[in-house]
Amino acid sequence: MKTEQLTRAECNALRGIAIIGIFLHNYCHWLNPIVKENEYTFSQKNVDWLNQVLIGMDEKIVAHLLSFFGHYGVPVFLFLSAYGLVKKYERQDKGSSATTRYHFIRYHFLKLFKMMIVGFVAFTMVDAITAGQHHYQFLDVVAQLLMFNNVLPDPDHIIWPGPYWFFGLMLQLYLVYRLLLYRKHWGWTVGLMAVCVVIQMCLSPEGDALNRYRYNFMGGMLPFGLGLLYARYGHRSLSRGYLWGLLLLSLCADYLFSLNFYLWAFVPVWICLGSIAFVQLISPTGGQGLRLRMKERIFHPLEWVGTISAALFVCHPITRKIFIPISREGDIYTGLLLYIVASVCLAWLFKEVIKRIPSPKP
Repeated sequence: MKTEQLTRAECNALRGIAIIGIFLHNYCHWLNPIVKENEYTFSQKNVDWLNQVLIGMDEKIVAHLLSFFGHYGVPVFLFLSAYGLVKKYERQDKGSSATTRYHFIRYHFLKLFKMMIVGFVAFTMVDAITAGQHHYQFLDVVAQLLMFNNVLPDPDHIIWPGPYWFFGLMLQLYLVYRLLLYRKHWGWTVGLMAVCVVIQMCLSPEGDALNRYRYNFMGGMLPFGLGLLYARYGHRSLSRGYLWGLLLLSLCADYLFSLNFYLWAFVPVWICLGSIAFVQLISPTGGQGLRLRMKERIFHPLEWVGTISAALFVCHPITRKIFIPISREGDIYTGLLLYIVASVCLAWLFKEVIKRIPSPKP
């Protein structure tokens, strides 16, 4: 009997790690005295700023690290999405007719829309009655509802709330998977990953072209392709020594590769590998006594957060808009704590609401 590379519980724990990074990053990077990230472009100024705060650590160091590195939860989600697609659709050949492809795309669009619309409607109402309202254009709203706003000019300012760019990205990757990579030879996936990375390296580090490039599927192809390959050809490692080595190597590489524009493109690979190693180390599938109980106390909360990750993703812009003034007035961690508590509680409620919306049929 073949052992799965990742169990369902481990996938949920990985989702928990990813969403914790994302929703804390999306709060901290809005604070002016905090280091800014290199997500869509690469700024050497941000790297130098990070090094300065690491040398002169103060009470803001946690917020600095969350702001600079937290957005790398997105590659973990892309990896898991690709992994899940292979496990769901490639064990049995569903066919490649135009009708089959249409049903696949329709199902996944509606699945994304079901999550997005609840958060988007709630956010627009909260945004309209709080300070600093966003001025929506008609096309911006239509583009968000149809999830093609990533391809419009100046995505930094038309996608609101900002994290919702992820829905357009996922829709593009679903299209790429079904039309180009479904049940194809590994060379197709590796080739597309390589092409996307090489083109990125040819763009100006702080240019608008790179910014728009990374808002779209090309910027997420590396971790997405890694998830496809891992699901098809990967093996589960049972050696704790190997996992510890991989985790430590990944932590070092996450920082060192973030210092250089060309190496920066490969940080998502190390993020995914390190996250997998960490989750398998704390997975309560082995050990006994005290060590097992310690694993469970870390693993099960992460697993639970993973079960509400979709709802937490769609609702956290709402709570951020409400609580971030507290942190901006100087009490950073009080505002952050209130934001965490409110976001988790609201996510649980949103999950219940989303469950009651009819699900699309595959």
